[in-house]
Amino acid sequence: MKILILGGGNMGLTYAQSFLRSRIVTSDQMMVLCRTYEKANQLSATHEGRFFSDPRLCVSEADLCILAVKPQDAAKLFDEIRDLVEPGQVFISIMAGVRLETIMQALGVQKVIRAMPNLPAQIGAGVTAFTSSDMVTRIELVMVQNLLSTTGKTVYVEQESQIDAATAISGSGPAYVYFFMNAMIEAAKSMGFSASEAELLVSQTFTGAVDLYNKSDLSCENWIAKVASKGGTTEAALRVFNAENLHEGIIEGAQAARRRAVELGK
Repeated sequence: MKILILGGGNMGLTYAQSFLRSRIVTSDQMMVLCRTYEKANQLSATHEGRFFSDPRLCVSEADLCILAVKPQDAAKLFDEIRDLVEPGQVFISIMAGVRLETIMQALGVQKVIRAMPNLPAQIGAGVTAFTSSDMVTRIELVMVQNLLSTTGKTVYVEQESQIDAATAISGSGPAYVYFFMNAMIEAAKSMGFSASEAELLVSQTFTGAVDLYNKSDLSCENWIAKVASKGGTTEAALRVFNAENLHEGIIEGAQAARRRAVELGK
């Protein structure tokens, strides 16, 4: 099977390296289309696979094409490759907001999968939600799930609208975590810890808390109750969080991200 990734950015390269590392494809079967000749040359010197800047040299050769450009660049990409696609090719899009029907009409194809990975895919710890058009067969879905699983966990969703929701939760979610971590690091530094000490305290707290959560059947509310003894320090912090409506603010932020994902697809 020959795979073409259209877009030589971070996510596109993450997939290429993950597929090669998992031995799903060989170097000859892994192709990447870059925006410029210079970028293709640069990447070919440092990465496995075949790198191109001219879509005429690679699009029709692929069995599976992964659309990995920014959603704002989708229309330009569609114009460049529309006349090069072949019947039977399977397309996976990781472009936020760009709908299945848009891709099918723009390229004149039937087999399209829409997926939303997230940044931890770079270390094999990501999560990807995906859905598909009706013409994608069960065998092809299994093949795609195996590919996506090389970067972490996968979740198949029936409704395409859930991809926009996944964009807001897991796609953008790492930034929310880093936002909270950064605030805690700044708090630690204000209390006299060095930058390295603050980062260690916070990063290990997040790692340990998530591991503990994953290894138990307890809910977040259960764990909060275990940590927050009545009249204690944790309760004092939670009282401030609640007064600032932090819980509602996080929910509204995620809803704003979902709305923006829908807008990007229009």
